Amino acid sequence: MIAYFDNSATTKPCPEAVAAMTDALTELWGNPSSLHELGIEAHRRVEAARRSVAQALGAEPDRVFFTSGGTEADNWALFSTARRLGKRGKHLITTRIEHHAVLRPMQELEARGFEVTYLVPEADGTVSLDALRAALRPDTILVSVMMVNNEVGSLMPIQSMAKLTHRLAPNALFHTDAVQGFLKVPFRASTLDADLISVSSHKVHGPKGAGALYVRKGLSLPPYLHGGGQESGLRSGTEAVPNILGFGAACKAALPTLRADLARENALKDRLRAGLTAIDGVVLNGAQSAPHIVSFAIPGVRSQGIINCLQDRGVYVSAGSACAKGHRSHVLEAMGVAPAVIDGSVRASLSRYTTEAELDALIEAVREAVRRLT
Repeated sequence: MIAYFDNSATTKPCPEAVAAMTDALTELWGNPSSLHELGIEAHRRVEAARRSVAQALGAEPDRVFFTSGGTEADNWALFSTARRLGKRGKHLITTRIEHHAVLRPMQELEARGFEVTYLVPEADGTVSLDALRAALRPDTILVSVMMVNNEVGSLMPIQSMAKLTHRLAPNALFHTDAVQGFLKVPFRASTLDADLISVSSHKVHGPKGAGALYVRKGLSLPPYLHGGGQESGLRSGTEAVPNILGFGAACKAALPTLRADLARENALKDRLRAGLTAIDGVVLNGAQSAPHIVSFAIPGVRSQGIINCLQDRGVYVSAGSACAKGHRSHVLEAMGVAPAVIDGSVRASLSRYTTEAELDALIEAVREAVRRLT
């Protein structure tokens, strides 16, 4: 048995997504911009997928724009906002625990003359409204705060943060990287008060290579990619039809059982936390408020050693973000976690396909790792 607990890095595509992609690759290969039957049908399917993603987001379909993934959606939101509003102010706000798809663009914008305030998280990985309130200024033009931290599962008060931003900095736009929150934390884009929302397909049992940026009604952003005018002229380039259809199918498949699936994931997460806490030598990191992320450590043991030990038993976890590639976690550092704990930290992340048998296998594998490695 394979016990897979790296769902925050990527999820197994659901059967519906695989079927939609297969059909697109074998029967529906036309270019959606072509004015013949194959192209027209491809366009129709892309728009149906857009409606499915929009329904899952709680948004109007014409406010959902497809991208190659969450990273592109984040970059689009940040760079286009800076370009649109840069004459009104040069102050940007984000947090020290964002994904690098936000942090690296912020660093690039700093190099272009913008000033960035990085909010420091509490010890549990949350960022307070008070911290945001203290940082907002009349010249603030953008606030970007992730909905759920991808390493420790802390949940941010996005709606309250967005409202606060719009009240205290009327010129500012509010963006949230909701890649780890989409179809994990209930929200509706139409009532969240965020101006821009990034989501990704492969975190919700769709394929890699697809994502979307929600842009609120009435907000005009400059084009991100110039060319043939796809995505309402904002993001040109021939649509990745198989990936988009897979994304739409994954969203459509998730909705009927979403409430029950999230309740079940929460129960499994709580059971996992209890099982890990019962093992001497294991500590938990962060708030872990989201239903699918548990960060834990065996202090004094390197993360890679834990990963290898668990992998020997067919159990797969990760050392924090899959994008960090072996670097010490900037999230845990910002939270003030001790170096010995950071270096021995791993992340287990669940999905709607996670079973109780897999959970038992993980707990037993961690128990064995403590025996072997300490």
